[in-house]
Amino acid sequence: MEITRLVVGMVETDCYIAANPATKEAVVVDPGDEAERICGMVKQLGVSVKAILLTHGHFDHIGAAAALRKIWSVPICACEKEDALLKDPALNLSAQFPGGSLRLTADVLLKDGETYRAAGYAFRLIHTPGHTGGSCCYYEETEGVLFSGDTLFEASFGRIDFPTGNGRDLVHSVTETLFSLPDETAVYPGHMGSTTIGAEKRQNPLASYRGRIV
Repeated sequence: MEITRLVVGMVETDCYIAANPATKEAVVVDPGDEAERICGMVKQLGVSVKAILLTHGHFDHIGAAAALRKIWSVPICACEKEDALLKDPALNLSAQFPGGSLRLTADVLLKDGETYRAAGYAFRLIHTPGHTGGSCCYYEETEGVLFSGDTLFEASFGRIDFPTGNGRDLVHSVTETLFSLPDETAVYPGHMGSTTIGAEKRQNPLASYRGRIV
């Protein structure tokens, strides 16, 4: 898998183009803004996008999704538990800004553990509530890659003070769910740089809670 990162929008969100070099097909993860720029990079890479994967519904992760869906005629995928947040400007935080009224309906709502196949890869949705109630990660086991959204960052983790956020859930999602993945798993988060599961077991502030939250 060849992964290209674009930092987009006012909140500097990481948008990823995950491409299959054999098929020249790709998926786009969290297109938060700057649809034209994302399209430009897709053209530069010479790939055909087959799906858009959303890790959660905050405006800075979904802002360009509808426009790109229309351009590419591809489905938008999200966790089934994030459906209401995607459709509600107050919950997805777009209402905080003048003229902000993002309402997005995903084409494919996935359950925890369900696999979505696109671009020659199998992306398993892992429900990781905490940052939002329907936050999720996408794990491609064969490639050893995890797109973690705002659940797990390099030496950090997502905020819990937004609507549907929950601190206890986040700790469990990181320490019990994600830390059960192989240490060598490459982690591509929603903000900041990439990391690995093994590195986060050593350096993440939440690591000390492992085994203490049930």
